[in-house]
Amino acid sequence: MKVTIGGPLKLAFRPWVEGLENVPAEGAAILASNHLSFSDSFFLPAVLDRKVTFIAKAEYFTTPGVKGRMTAAFFKGVGQLPVDRSGARGAGEAAIKSGIDVLERGELFGIYPEGTRSPDGRLYRGKPGGLARVALATGAPVLPVAMIDTEKIQPPGKVMPKLMRPGIRIGKPLDFSRYQGMEHDRFVLRAVTDEVMYEIMKLSGQEYVDMYATAMKRQLSEAAKAEKEAEKAAKAALARAEKEQAEKEKAQQEARKAQQTEQRRSEP
Repeated sequence: MKVTIGGPLKLAFRPWVEGLENVPAEGAAILASNHLSFSDSFFLPAVLDRKVTFIAKAEYFTTPGVKGRMTAAFFKGVGQLPVDRSGARGAGEAAIKSGIDVLERGELFGIYPEGTRSPDGRLYRGKPGGLARVALATGAPVLPVAMIDTEKIQPPGKVMPKLMRPGIRIGKPLDFSRYQGMEHDRFVLRAVTDEVMYEIMKLSGQEYVDMYATAMKRQLSEAAKAEKEAEKAAKAALARAEKEQAEKEKAQQEARKAQQTEQRRSEP
């Protein structure tokens, strides 16, 4: 996949990279990145010599049909791990277990602390569960990563990508060994996550928003729905007004006709 996808990707888009020397040549490490685009999971592994394993929703691996099998083969080929989002605690526990397994094999594990893509290019609050728990459970160093301009390559709704140079900045590894054994302390998890997000913010230059991206997406979705309903209501009101005006004009015309008829009858 590095040859068939990574090579052409680098040739076509020529991504610039800073901080490659911070990625260890061997051994476990966590790459904690901001998330601007679907392509983030391809650009980052493409510029590294080592394999990076991310997690992906299980639906990518279980969709039936020829297209489903091709999708599953693709995601397996680029090192994605399926995570079943069903069950009492959903993807969280599955993601943590997957990350620990990858790191215990001495490999690189990629994770997006925001939990989803940024809806507007800003950096959102990191979720304290996955990243911090995996880091504290394994003792693996955390490398903050900033993806830059990847959201401009293929904005939502655009089919054809725009040929431009995205950037990748990889920060120095963060050591959280001082919190070893405290992976179930929610205050520690919050502190670890916030420290990583602060480093990502410095690397990316993004505006920071102290709320979860999922909450912002929900707000945007509700706002769009409300706007659509308001537009629909306005159209309905306009249609009613036009109908009432038409009925009024019709009544006036009929009244004038009746008046004219009455005048003709009264003429000698």
